[in-house]
Amino acid sequence: MKIAVVGAGIGGLALASLAARAGHEVCLWERFEQPRPVGSGLVIQPVGLAVLDRIGVGEEARALGAPIARMQGHLASGRSVLDVSYRVSTPGLAMHRSALFSLLWQAARQAGVAVRTGTEIHTAPQVQGRRTLCLPDGQTVDDVDLVVDASGAGSRLSPLQARPLRFGAIWGTVPWPAQTALPINELRQRYRAASRMVGVLPVGRMHASDVQRAAVFWSMPTDALATWGQSRIDAWRDEAVALWPEVAPFLETIIDVSHMTPARYAHGTLRRPYAPGLVFIGDAAHRASPQLGQGANMALLDAWALFTALQSRPLDEALPRYAAMRRWHVRMYQMMSALFTPMYQSGSRSLPVLRDHLLAPATHLPGVPRLLTALVSGDLLRP
Repeated sequence: MKIAVVGAGIGGLALASLAARAGHEVCLWERFEQPRPVGSGLVIQPVGLAVLDRIGVGEEARALGAPIARMQGHLASGRSVLDVSYRVSTPGLAMHRSALFSLLWQAARQAGVAVRTGTEIHTAPQVQGRRTLCLPDGQTVDDVDLVVDASGAGSRLSPLQARPLRFGAIWGTVPWPAQTALPINELRQRYRAASRMVGVLPVGRMHASDVQRAAVFWSMPTDALATWGQSRIDAWRDEAVALWPEVAPFLETIIDVSHMTPARYAHGTLRRPYAPGLVFIGDAAHRASPQLGQGANMALLDAWALFTALQSRPLDEALPRYAAMRRWHVRMYQMMSALFTPMYQSGSRSLPVLRDHLLAPATHLPGVPRLLTALVSGDLLRP
């Protein structure tokens, strides 16, 4: 088939590589002149890492990333309210987005994917059984058998109307400091109720000769994000260190507000992530808070499921099959994200109390740690 992939994100690059290697004619359309990742750190869960292995970049990812054995969160008092461990044999893998992007970009080019940059696909109408790619001015640039919309939360093609979440975050990447006792194989977070959260995520290296790095993040209401660029960086640093003194060495190199990138989140899922000759994957199909660390995972799993369906069914059957393959896994994780996020990122006074005095103690009950391990690993339900 002739396939157009719109968007050079994680899901788009993964699907393009897989499809091109299987013999399809694949063209990747990207609106930026120079494709680049957006954001800082992420966690590839074991099921997502299995997809990277299928693409052929798993070992390179492991060499660059940082294995994550545990996720821990504490209150300012030191009391633990989040403690989830991975299976010893299958840890999570934290990476900088630029490192993962580079591996997937290289894999796509080696697979023979054609790339068209600096071109924004505005619409993709169906004309005589094929999809036509159109620019904002209406000019037609190509027609294909299948359009894969992997253009993320800013998609022009997706009909998804996601609900904006009231809390976002600022993210930055810093060298891993020598003078810290924090373990380099754990995600650590510190909370003030649910209205403030500061975290440190080891992310390995951005390239082979790089130093070890960490992603630091700070949760805040979205209305505060609008004025973040006018903030005094030293005032924010003082607030973060007051909440969690151990984070101080990680913030020393952050000397300007431009060193932290604002991120806004939304929640929503397309009930039918396809139309004739058009299919949606990743954030174009479903969006959620990053609280469960499943965003990159979901994009990779979408790409693998779609590729599998395309290889085993004719096109008119493959797209419904893809949707059916991913339906319950996506729904379950969307539900869990909607349930847990307000306990860690919200203005609620009651939900943090529920978290601290009911949810946290319940995690030590027999069988619950195993369920939480499966939840973060991405395989509580079969992907």
